[in-house]
Amino acid sequence: MSLVFAAITPHPPIIIPTIGKENIGQLKATIDGFKKLEEQLYSSKVETILIISPHGLVQSHAFSMNLSPEFLLEFTEFGDFATKHTMAGDVGLAHRMREALETAAPVQLISQPRLDYGSSVPLFVLAKSMPHIKIIPLYYSGLSLEEHFKFGQQLKSEILYSQNRIAVIASGDLSHKLSQNAPGGYSPKAAKFDQKIIDILIQKQSDEILRLSEQQITEACECGLKSIVTLLGILDGINYEPQRISYESPFGVGYLVMNFRL
Repeated sequence: MSLVFAAITPHPPIIIPTIGKENIGQLKATIDGFKKLEEQLYSSKVETILIISPHGLVQSHAFSMNLSPEFLLEFTEFGDFATKHTMAGDVGLAHRMREALETAAPVQLISQPRLDYGSSVPLFVLAKSMPHIKIIPLYYSGLSLEEHFKFGQQLKSEILYSQNRIAVIASGDLSHKLSQNAPGGYSPKAAKFDQKIIDILIQKQSDEILRLSEQQITEACECGLKSIVTLLGILDGINYEPQRISYESPFGVGYLVMNFRL
């Protein structure tokens, strides 16, 4: 099997030391969670990371696959002009995936060498010390959760046929309404939403996520659900063991780190 690693990560820029500075200690559980994932990623001998992010080009009726020989990870939008890192793109595998999915799913190739922070934060923390790894950034769409799950299933076929050792990372934060000072304002339903998502993942009840109402999703003000659902589509039919590594919300945003042991 070519899928050798799967995980959910948040993408708080504050975990980059030059951005977080004195506040970085408030995300100790998340940082420790990333360290555990980094060890597991390294031991998996991954060649290519497919990272699903909510912060790139989101098209209403098409998924976007970012294709470039090289990608730049940098954080100038957060006031950090010093931290920079480059990673190679897996152009060959991206083209093969696009061709295989051409008649099955609405996928458009784009070329944006400067990565969005939803991709850059997890990749910088997890893979900056693994120069051999190539990446394929993927952005979800405005389509339904069901369409994202189906797209994940279609991606799975191409991943399993590949000769590459592939990791899939679903980048996304959970509710943005967990406290009075949260970015999305406060909702008493936010904590229940996050706990429901975590319980569903632990219990491997993917169909329950697909039953979430638009009202529940909107009320939570999340940004990671479609990334997660796409990953669940990829994992559909594969034997895996979900492991919750950490969850915390010191800034009113739910940060979940979860590994799926294959």
